[in-house]
Amino acid sequence: MIDTVVAALLPIVVTLGLGYFAGWHHDFNASQGGVLNRMVMLYALPLTLFAGMMGIERAQLLAQGPMAALLAICMTASYALVFVLAHKVFRQDIKTAALLALAVSGPAAPFVGMPVLGELYGGISAVPVALCGLVMNLVQVPATLFVLSRDANEDENEPQDTPVDMFNKTLREPIVWAPVLAFVLLILDVRLPGQIRTSLQLLGSATGGVALFASGVILFSYRISLSRTVAWAVVVRNVVIPAVALAIGLWMGMETDALRMSVITLAIPTASICVILAVQYHVAEQEMASILGVSTLLSVVTMAAFLLAPA
Repeated sequence: MIDTVVAALLPIVVTLGLGYFAGWHHDFNASQGGVLNRMVMLYALPLTLFAGMMGIERAQLLAQGPMAALLAICMTASYALVFVLAHKVFRQDIKTAALLALAVSGPAAPFVGMPVLGELYGGISAVPVALCGLVMNLVQVPATLFVLSRDANEDENEPQDTPVDMFNKTLREPIVWAPVLAFVLLILDVRLPGQIRTSLQLLGSATGGVALFASGVILFSYRISLSRTVAWAVVVRNVVIPAVALAIGLWMGMETDALRMSVITLAIPTASICVILAVQYHVAEQEMASILGVSTLLSVVTMAAFLLAPA
């Protein structure tokens, strides 16, 4: 079992390491890593989310009610709780609090979920990946973008955006409207021709590798810095959230395989999107890179522990 987890996570560690080496070798710098991240945000990630969701059968998605409920509850509740605690208790500024909430509550399932879960569970793993992507891109990412863009005009002489303006700006982000469109089409049982979906997946398939490589470059630029914030964020991300999900799933009486997939999905390390947004908005870059690096390295141990846990 541990060999299976290592095989699933090794590509993530290797790709991050290659990006780190590229930064150390001065082949890429942080600004160039930001350009790669921009490509991921505007094109690769929206395409892979859209194409991936359109490949799921409507009935298959609608049949996963307990799994959807568990993922939605854990991801949205943990986002809200971490945001409030970071901002009100730990006195982080509101933008950093939003990024911390995303880093802690958002697993990397939409980015690298298929290589990890596919190695463990096969084709059915597309369901929790898509469900996780829905929650992340319909709730967590829009909420984070809303907060990050709210103070874009800090000059008092500049007109401030209204909440409606900020909401409209958030909806114009491809990583928001692409999965929304796919979800609507899926509910309406509208199917894409296979050739079109395959064409969209060509660039979309680069999402995980490019995002992780760019994160490795950025990780070298900002270096891993262990702090109290990084420590508690990683513990909550890697241990507390999947443990709570396991307890809730057992209480709900979920079917064993569905529960295991849900728990392992939530045990996947921090998504690189928190680093992408940190660099894009110049907020807490080092902290986000450190959380990503430590969470990924420790996930080999923590994911193995949850795989071996009784369900």
